Amino acid sequence: MTTSLIRIAAALLLGPDGRTLLVRKRGTRAFMQPGGKIEAHEQPVQALARELEEELGLRIDPAQARHLGVFSAPAANEPGFTVQAEVFLLSIDSPVSPAAEIEEVCWIDPAGDSDLVLAPLTGEVILPFYRATLLATC
Repeated sequence: MTTSLIRIAAALLLGPDGRTLLVRKRGTRAFMQPGGKIEAHEQPVQALARELEEELGLRIDPAQARHLGVFSAPAANEPGFTVQAEVFLLSIDSPVSPAAEIEEVCWIDPAGDSDLVLAPLTGEVILPFYRATLLATC
C-alpha cells in the first residue's frame, strides 16, 4: 500500500516567554504547529509566511525564519497520509488570532508535558526534537 504525502511548511513559533504556539483546525481535536500546504510555485518559507498571515494574522520576515529541517509523521486529520514538513523556528512578539480554518490557538511550554491532544508531527517529532536539540544548547 502506498502512502500519500502532504508537503507543508510549519513553524515552531516561540513567544518572549519561551512558550510555543499551537493551533487547532475547525472540526478537529489535535493541536499542531501553525503552517500549511506548500503550493507548487512556492518556496517553503514563502508558503509559511502566507499561511501564518492567512491563519493567524501574523506577518513575518521570511529572512528571520531559521530552517530546522524536514520532518515526517502520520497526518493527524487525513488517515493514510504522511505529512512531510519543512520546519522553521521563529521568535515572535506579536499578537495572533485564529482565522481561516483555525478554530483555536494555545501557547504551551515546549519543554513540559501537555494534556492537549497533539498531532503526531508535533507530539512525536517536533517537540522532542526541540527539547533534545535546541533546549539542550541553551
